[in-house]
Amino acid sequence: MTDSPQRPTTLPRLNEPAPDFKVHTTHGDRSLADYQGKWLILFSHPADFTPVCTTEFIGFSRAADRFKAMNTELLGLSIDSLFSHLAWIRNIKEKFDVNVPFPIIEDIKMEVAGAYGMVHPGAADTQAVRATFFIDPKGILRAMVYYPMSNGRSINEFLRLVEAMQTSDLHGVATPEGWKAGEDVIVPPPKTAADADARAGKGYQTVDWYFSKKKL
Repeated sequence: MTDSPQRPTTLPRLNEPAPDFKVHTTHGDRSLADYQGKWLILFSHPADFTPVCTTEFIGFSRAADRFKAMNTELLGLSIDSLFSHLAWIRNIKEKFDVNVPFPIIEDIKMEVAGAYGMVHPGAADTQAVRATFFIDPKGILRAMVYYPMSNGRSINEFLRLVEAMQTSDLHGVATPEGWKAGEDVIVPPPKTAADADARAGKGYQTVDWYFSKKKL
């Protein structure tokens, strides 16, 4: 019996530059630099022609215009060939009448999967788990979400998360659990005693010195 290939044990870290890549995709060659100035959701799936992955690709495809309206591009990946990817997206069109509008990375050598920590030997030795990476317009990794092999992701949650992060960046605020556009946001806590004393006069919805909300 041969040993399994060695996998990187480190994962990319939030608020640091996302691992660079130059890859072949179903839409031609792509690199991380191609997405400069845009948000990017890079997501892996275990394998082409599998049912849970098919539902996810249908979900991402149907939401692609909503992501694009938020200056966000989609980029899929699995450890499959371009020929497999092309056959699969044609099958999705034929069987489900859904066009897959975003590129899918060919990662047979597992270079991108390794750099992003997408392969977890405890889950599968030769498949990328359901990993999702949110990269901002400056190429900084802002969020990571991992799902088990058996369960599909929530595309609506990803739409919500992108909008929440963009709102935080634009207004210098945080967002509470389950926040949606139009709801109150959280004002960052005061950093000095004087700021805490002055908070009551700023018109916020203040529950206590550290917890205030406001409307945008």
